[in-house]
Amino acid sequence: MRKILLFLAFGLATGAAQAQIKCWNEGGRRVCGDAPPAGAKVTTMKGAASGPEAAPAANDEAKDGAKAAKKGPITPAEQEQEYRKRQAESQKSADKAENERKEADSKRANCQNARDAVRQFESGQRISRTDASGERYFLDESQMAQEAAKARQIAKDSCS
Repeated sequence: MRKILLFLAFGLATGAAQAQIKCWNEGGRRVCGDAPPAGAKVTTMKGAASGPEAAPAANDEAKDGAKAAKKGPITPAEQEQEYRKRQAESQKSADKAENERKEADSKRANCQNARDAVRQFESGQRISRTDASGERYFLDESQMAQEAAKARQIAKDSCS
């Protein structure tokens, strides 16, 4: 890790050194290079970036600077408005995450309940229900098969 950081630091330093050209006068003529003699009056020029991507980057920076200059500094009211907008977006994303978590928990619980019902119907034990008048009755084989099929379908839908 340390080697990587050292490599990156040297890479950035060499890139910065290559981007600067220093010029001075020597014997009545102008000389440019990266190491001027001691005591010479030096002017530093930034080297032009080469390649097709250099021109669009300069144009983008100029456009952003022009927009910022036209707009001017942000007023406290605009800052407050931007802050409230960020807060609302943050709250909205937190609410969305909470709803997704609740839905996942609900789906997991429904899946578990459906699997429990399938196990209960397939266990072979007698299952009782209560009718509208409060009387208790036991399910026969055909009713248990129907209920088991419903429970399997619910488990299939909930657990997928």
